[in-house]
Amino acid sequence: MLSFKLDPDFVSKYREITPDFGFNGLGLLTYYRTYSRLKEDGTNEHWYETVQRVVEGAYTLQKDHILRNELGWNDRKGQRSAQEMYDRIFTMKFLPPGRMLWALGSKIVHECKVGQALFNCAFVSTDNIDHSVLEATKPFTFMMDMSMVGVGVGFDVEGAGKITVQKPIGLETEVFDIPDSREGWVKSLELLLANYFSGHFELSVEKETVFNYDLIRPSGAAIAGFGGVSSGPAPLIRMHDQIRDILKGLDGKELSVTAITDIMNMIGQCVVAGNVRRTAQIALGGVDDAEYRKLKDYAWDSETSSYKGNQAQRAAWGWASNNSVKVDNKTNFKEVAKQVAINGEPGFVFMDNIRDFSRMCDPADYKDIKAKGTNPCGEQSLESYELCCLVETFPSRAESKEDYLRTLKFAYLLGKTATLVSTTWQDSNRVQKRNRRIGTSVSGVTNFIHKYSLETFRQWLMSGYNEIQGWDDIYSSWLCVPKSIKMTSVKPSGTVSLLAGVNPGCHFPEFDYYIRRVRVAKNSPLIPAIIDSGLHIEDDVVDSSSAVVSFPVHNEGRSLKNVSIWEQVSLAAFLQKYWSDNQVSCTVTFKPEEADQIEPALDFFKYEIKSISFLPKIETGAYAQMPYEAITKEKYKEMAARVTPLNLIEMSQEAKGEKFCNNDTCEVISL
Repeated sequence: MLSFKLDPDFVSKYREITPDFGFNGLGLLTYYRTYSRLKEDGTNEHWYETVQRVVEGAYTLQKDHILRNELGWNDRKGQRSAQEMYDRIFTMKFLPPGRMLWALGSKIVHECKVGQALFNCAFVSTDNIDHSVLEATKPFTFMMDMSMVGVGVGFDVEGAGKITVQKPIGLETEVFDIPDSREGWVKSLELLLANYFSGHFELSVEKETVFNYDLIRPSGAAIAGFGGVSSGPAPLIRMHDQIRDILKGLDGKELSVTAITDIMNMIGQCVVAGNVRRTAQIALGGVDDAEYRKLKDYAWDSETSSYKGNQAQRAAWGWASNNSVKVDNKTNFKEVAKQVAINGEPGFVFMDNIRDFSRMCDPADYKDIKAKGTNPCGEQSLESYELCCLVETFPSRAESKEDYLRTLKFAYLLGKTATLVSTTWQDSNRVQKRNRRIGTSVSGVTNFIHKYSLETFRQWLMSGYNEIQGWDDIYSSWLCVPKSIKMTSVKPSGTVSLLAGVNPGCHFPEFDYYIRRVRVAKNSPLIPAIIDSGLHIEDDVVDSSSAVVSFPVHNEGRSLKNVSIWEQVSLAAFLQKYWSDNQVSCTVTFKPEEADQIEPALDFFKYEIKSISFLPKIETGAYAQMPYEAITKEKYKEMAARVTPLNLIEMSQEAKGEKFCNNDTCEVISL
């Protein structure tokens, strides 16, 4: 399956080296749960084997591309380069995106040719839905197809008002037997939408499509390739019923902002059914669009144990997307800032800065004039149907500036390699192969600043950005592909930063000393190792089938308790200026007394940032078994003293794979 193989003698040297996972075992457990795939002998990979699979997969893509285009492959140079990449990943000086850690070197990419499995995220616009029936259904089927392989997708509501919904006029029905496959589920959505969109294009639907779900494997059955177990047909049936009800209610009316968002959110609800709810989508709408701004006009009423508000019915699926507004330098932020102060939404995307600038310290270059939106976490500007690959570097783990610059070569190269694959979508392939966009990210930003200084960091970033530009000249020429339109970003991070034991992206930790909780299924093969390690474990108060494990964590440096809203936004602007030619994903946590500072902060920094969001600080103890809980230094020492190191874990359970874009504000992690 793989045309490139590392020297076995080289790999064997790493077999006995204990990987430097972070956070008192949390990084190690996260690795086994998320990225350790089953080997042919039925046992799980260990870290040195996962790194081998990823590196061999990457250099296979390079080698196959070179040979396919008869450009001349040098085995000796390839082996030397691959070995250095291996070492820098193994020691976690940089890490591939979670999608690559799980899928690269596997059959999904190299045999099934589902190239999108390597990518974190994507964006699709509804702007062209009035061009044809196919263009009308395609944004929604793209959302579903990408979501089903773990790609987070952003979307806009530009198509609102462009087509008129019409119920099928025929009295007869036509049965579609839904195949038990990703493609089958996506096709069923296309057929359902076409029933209601075709009338706008003067194409009569003589037979309404109805669905037979009998071919779909039952709930609990294993899913080969993509891992996990089947949810059965129930989530798909619910999605079909929900979408059908919406479209029937719009018969003879224009497709609205609310309807577009509802359908996209229902797709997200369907795909993640049965899993931990993670943000898989971002919706983009106009800052002055009253309908869009009120989409989440609902709140939980603890007295009645129900949602209340004008849009309370949307609570069942509205959680699937973070909703952001497109703004520019002329936007008046007064009213929208008041809305953000209540629940943290919407976020802000500065489309003028995105389209005009790369780094904000450089002159306008208009490279991204075709950009239509962003990925769900906001760190990548994207055209419609474009995907992005985010590789994470950890400057705080580098031995020196020179060591970090060398690491950037291989981090960049891994991202560039991802652009060589083709997806199953022609629209994506066209924009991917033209733009070759990647996102070489920095994480553990606050760790580095605490260890060194802001000025030292600025110098590293400036040199690092230039280093990447130089390597893109070299490798684009070697691969005979276009130079990348943009190459740097700051992702929010999540599970990947847990592996390395650094703070996520540019964010400060919640507390100096804290408990980080994760959920573990009580029948998980990880349980014995957790018990043996001395970690605190207790029953989950919400889910009787799960246990909650508490990891004691100490953060060296400052925490959010003494960092203001202004400093957080300033750090995002600093990174947008000196590093990121894409965007900086930054969620600013604000205290209640800082809510009135959101508007002036946006107004002051609107010339320096491209995207930003705000989140009210949740009080300690707001609910039981919170993901983070502050503890004293003495409590930390007491808990840490009882914990013994976790090493290799022998198990036989397929990794779940990282789902969607992720950040460190998700609910309690499920292992």
